[in-house]
Amino acid sequence: MSSFEQFHIDFYQSNYTIEDQEEGCNSYGSDKNLCESRKRQAEEQPAGGAFVPSDMLLSPQSYSGSILQPACSPGAPSQLGYVDGFDEEPPLLEELGINFEHIWQKTLTVLNPMKPADGSIMNETDLTGPMVFCLALGATLLMAGKVHFGYVYGMSAIGCLAMHALLNLMSVSGVSHGCVASVLGYCLLPMVILSSAAVLFSLQGTPGTVLALFIIGWCSLSASKIFTSALAMEGQQLLIAYPCALLYGLFALLTVF
Repeated sequence: MSSFEQFHIDFYQSNYTIEDQEEGCNSYGSDKNLCESRKRQAEEQPAGGAFVPSDMLLSPQSYSGSILQPACSPGAPSQLGYVDGFDEEPPLLEELGINFEHIWQKTLTVLNPMKPADGSIMNETDLTGPMVFCLALGATLLMAGKVHFGYVYGMSAIGCLAMHALLNLMSVSGVSHGCVASVLGYCLLPMVILSSAAVLFSLQGTPGTVLALFIIGWCSLSASKIFTSALAMEGQQLLIAYPCALLYGLFALLTVF
């Protein structure tokens, strides 16, 4: 037993010390700061099996369970506010400028030339009704055996440009292209009635000529009334009705002949 203890002591006995390690570092020309840092780490490292508090193992910003979720700041609007905002948005048709109530009011104003026109409604650039009436005019002419879609669109564009220039010269406030196109397009509705009559019977005669003149007067009177109300041009309705009658007379010529 004594021989085993002597062997154990001789086997684990060593003359190597930390001072020798420092001398070796200095002798080989290594950095002094590196040796001191290793020495400091060896002193600060806890011994194996020592108890380490759990607070020291956890970082100050521990995992909270939320991945890729931005933190909500107090000043940022909540998602519930966005949901309420969607409910308060106007309908899609209203955003596109399609208001069926205004379209119906404008149509009634055109169909009744003696009815006073609402200038606030007629000053809107609504092109839904004019496009529908232009398509209806071309479709009824097609049913009568006349393919005049190009003439209808071409004369409509040229007439809108000419009336826009004329109304800007006559009025003080001026008018936009959209307003002129909207009013002239809505007042094209009586011409659709004339083209529908051309499908049933021929207009090349005295009754057809009288009906065409009546429709021209109807369209020009409605358009001049609306322009007078929207642009505050009292006393100038006859001056506006004359160029409107010339424009709608071209559409009547397409319908009759």
